[in-house]
Amino acid sequence: MWIQRWDPEDEKFWKEEGGERVARRNLVFSILSEHIGFSIWTLWSVMVLFMGPEYGIDPAGKFFLVSMATLVGAIVRVPYTFAVARFGGRNWTIISASMLLVPTVAAFAVMEPGTSYTTFMLCALLTGVGGGNFASSMTNINSFFPLRKKGWALGLNAGGGNIGVPVVQLVGLGVIGAGGGPRVLLGVYIPLILVSAVCASLFMDNLATVKNDAGAAKEAVRDPHTWIMACLYIGTFGSFIGYSFAFGLVLQTQFGRTPLQAASITFIGPLLGSLIRPVGGRMADRFGGARITLWNFVGMGAATAVVVIASMRESLPLFTAAFIALFVLTGFGNGSTYKMIPGIFQAKALQQGLEGEAAAAYGRRLSGASMGLIGAVGALGGLGINLAFRQSFQTVGSGTGAFVAFLVFYAACFVLTWAVYLRRPAAAAASEPHAEEKPQLTYAEV
Repeated sequence: MWIQRWDPEDEKFWKEEGGERVARRNLVFSILSEHIGFSIWTLWSVMVLFMGPEYGIDPAGKFFLVSMATLVGAIVRVPYTFAVARFGGRNWTIISASMLLVPTVAAFAVMEPGTSYTTFMLCALLTGVGGGNFASSMTNINSFFPLRKKGWALGLNAGGGNIGVPVVQLVGLGVIGAGGGPRVLLGVYIPLILVSAVCASLFMDNLATVKNDAGAAKEAVRDPHTWIMACLYIGTFGSFIGYSFAFGLVLQTQFGRTPLQAASITFIGPLLGSLIRPVGGRMADRFGGARITLWNFVGMGAATAVVVIASMRESLPLFTAAFIALFVLTGFGNGSTYKMIPGIFQAKALQQGLEGEAAAAYGRRLSGASMGLIGAVGALGGLGINLAFRQSFQTVGSGTGAFVAFLVFYAACFVLTWAVYLRRPAAAAASEPHAEEKPQLTYAEV
């Protein structure tokens, strides 16, 4: 179960000694576990659709419930990132998959009218553990594949996990359409959780070569690019996960959709946003992550402006179309922002005078350490989105105010991307003697 020697960069080891076969097998079952984790994390985006007037919870209370799941899912990403090296990738996948039983069984036990709001909130908090599965899964799979294959492997891993969001909503749609209750939905997922844990036990491996690099983690925390990219990731992934939780509630609360009507639309945005993520990464490979991210924020701002107009006019068709377009752009931006991270740190290495493999190693070390933190902070954007919706519905009775705030934030992300990664420091360089001899920090190609 523990692999002592792992050298995927060695072509002979990778092709002839079975390295590729082992890596692909671990990828398949990592995707399965992460997929179920995302489904459980976003479980309450569906559960609240079942909670009619008999539950005695107003829209603001429902938005607060899903916010709690988002909050915990963001926080646990940090320790989950380091758990792989501490316990082993296989072992931690078994543990993290099994932990999903706790919120699922708890919700199964209490999901009925008359249960206290505090109990529901505790159950929502517990589902946050599913959000951590992304961080540990990405860390684990990153170690199995050679550099030339990481983009493909991590893209599949992330996309397969993200699709857990629309899948749980599709399952919820089927349950609602068949006249079933919330316990039916939970009953579907309990055996799936057990299957993912058993498969991890039987088919995954631990790599003894994976170690936590405390020095790299500290250096990543001190580096301003970690926090800049975390802010941009709030705009992309934070929007994706926040809207995934909120879409059905907004349709119910603002447009009076029934649970079945809301569920029949809710899954479309997360599904398209998940599928488009690898395309964003591929476009970033071709044209530069910073350029793609910049123009993606322009698109997100335009789609949000249309959502504001549709919200004010109470036009459900226009609102739905623009919101789904916004979802697609959040997924596209997920791919381009994640592509930027390793490029930024390799560019820093070159600026410091490192070359070749030394620069590549520095970039891998710092980007790997920063990704867990960026992912955690980015996921907090989902918390902000749901709290903004809660406040907007409390004060003006619609989500319009929240969407205006999101529009302002996307404009700020556009400015930040341009100012830090695309504005060339030509004037500053010209003012320095022999500036042409110094490597400049230009990130247009990252």
